[in-house]
Amino acid sequence: MMRSFLVTGAAGFIGAALCQRLLERGDRVIGIDNLNSYYDPALKRARLAEVELVAQTAAAAPVAGSWRFEPIALEDVDALMALFAAERPAVVVNLAAQAGVRYSLENPAAYIQSNLVGFGHILEGCRHHGVENLVYASSSSVYGGNRNLPFHEQQAVNHPVSLYAASKKANELMAHTYSHLYGLPATGLRFFTVYGPWGRPDMAPMLFAKAILAGEPIKVFNHGRMQRDFTYIDDIVEGVLRCCDKPATANPNFDALAPDPATAAAPHRVFNIGNSQPTELLRFIEVMEQAFGREAIKDFQPMQPGDVVATAADTAALEAWVGFRPSTSIELGVQRFADWYRRFYSPLQS
Repeated sequence: MMRSFLVTGAAGFIGAALCQRLLERGDRVIGIDNLNSYYDPALKRARLAEVELVAQTAAAAPVAGSWRFEPIALEDVDALMALFAAERPAVVVNLAAQAGVRYSLENPAAYIQSNLVGFGHILEGCRHHGVENLVYASSSSVYGGNRNLPFHEQQAVNHPVSLYAASKKANELMAHTYSHLYGLPATGLRFFTVYGPWGRPDMAPMLFAKAILAGEPIKVFNHGRMQRDFTYIDDIVEGVLRCCDKPATANPNFDALAPDPATAAAPHRVFNIGNSQPTELLRFIEVMEQAFGREAIKDFQPMQPGDVVATAADTAALEAWVGFRPSTSIELGVQRFADWYRRFYSPLQS
């Protein structure tokens, strides 16, 4: 039977990819996005066009009304609650957020409104409209100043180094509270450096690709002495889908005298989702050079405020919960990204 999914941030990198997968397997999808100008809205509209194409052509999806999009911001509580009341989605996937670590230094108010106030509205919508499962985006950035790698969910996340990271930790606490008070099953996914086709222009792969093809310098922060657990978009979407199909449950062995930060006596769980293969930044650039057939001009820079030196995900808990762990190599993922980038951007840059 067709289930109804509300996907926030549907015009975003992960959101659009998830909407396509849901439609391909026969679910009904209501997507919302405020289409803001944090980066070029034309890319967001192009992603939505891809979703629309899938809605029209996918073998499992060409049912009238299988896809609906509304340009709604999470902060617009009246419009959001009206949508919840009209659609009564079974599953909500909250991917909408003001993204970006560095931008949080410039415009903190955007993070407070979208990531805190907006997420509060999502929780209220779920509470009052019979939502069966909430899956929401957290971030590896919650680990902050922690240098004990690989990161695992039992570690404390009490030292965020950016407002973006703090807002994501706050989301986890807010969701847990609603799970505890109202029995709302909620799963938080800590994404680790997502990349791939249709990625965000402010992320390193897109910045690097544009500069490499234009023969311009790329900024290499911390003089290249950084590691990231680059995770391919298809792996991220698969993990999200599996959590959509398996709502969080209370941990029957939860010990209030020695509480597990990743589970609860309420139906709330938190999982890392990463490739578990941290890659040196210079190695990632080397793979991009190979994929594009050009050498990058490197402009070595000091560490940026709000950044962390390294990330690495322990994903054993996610694998035990849904039987999946990301596995796409950076060589394969970057090649797929480069192939897409040439098709989508090169004609515009020529």
